[in-house]
Amino acid sequence: MDSYDYGQALSKVLPAISGKKVGKGGYLVLRPDSGDPTEAVLMALEAAEKVFGCTTNTRGFKVINGCGVIQGDGINIQSMEKITLAVEQAGFAADNVTYGMGGGLLQKVNRDTMSFATKLNHVVYADGTAIDIMKQPLTDPSKYSLPGVLAVKRVNGVPTVFPADSGEVSAEDNLLKVVYDRGPVAGFTWDDFDTVKSRLRSEWEVTPLRADNLSPSLQAKIVEQTRLRGSKVIDG
Repeated sequence: MDSYDYGQALSKVLPAISGKKVGKGGYLVLRPDSGDPTEAVLMALEAAEKVFGCTTNTRGFKVINGCGVIQGDGINIQSMEKITLAVEQAGFAADNVTYGMGGGLLQKVNRDTMSFATKLNHVVYADGTAIDIMKQPLTDPSKYSLPGVLAVKRVNGVPTVFPADSGEVSAEDNLLKVVYDRGPVAGFTWDDFDTVKSRLRSEWEVTPLRADNLSPSLQAKIVEQTRLRGSKVIDG
């Protein structure tokens, strides 16, 4: 839900879709992400209680009707204990909440180790309408994603990201290649692991340790997407 303004998603979007959910039945799961995990879970439970109501189980705790929460961001043994205690103190049953394991319950080597994740960035609807998508949670602005179809080329040795429609990257220079499109792309062959490691060793030596890898044109697009997103939030 943090692709939206999380608070407004709970206060406006959830009530707006509640009629369709009730009509279809089933079980609705709210998935907060960024921000303080305990606060995010409690906000979701309280909003869901207002919209769907609760029943009381045999131990006297509230169970939300047909709705629950899954929290995956920031989860480890300590945060689970903190969330569970807060949920109990708020009068909700523990089974209202499910936890995503992520890497926090294992060796803590995960996508955040290298600050890398893959996100949806562009949608083309059946009628041909195309829009760019950008994740930018208000509770953690550092977790923004890059909008639009992208291209990558080396600038002074640094792999740099551009909007694909900017005209700044030719097909020959674009380091991004389509390898799967509703099936493996014909004629594409994967490099073996030894080749990948050899390329990494050679490129590591000549790549700067620090660099800004977002092109000015992509930075401008991010600013514009942020502005548009803000106006949509204000307009409700």
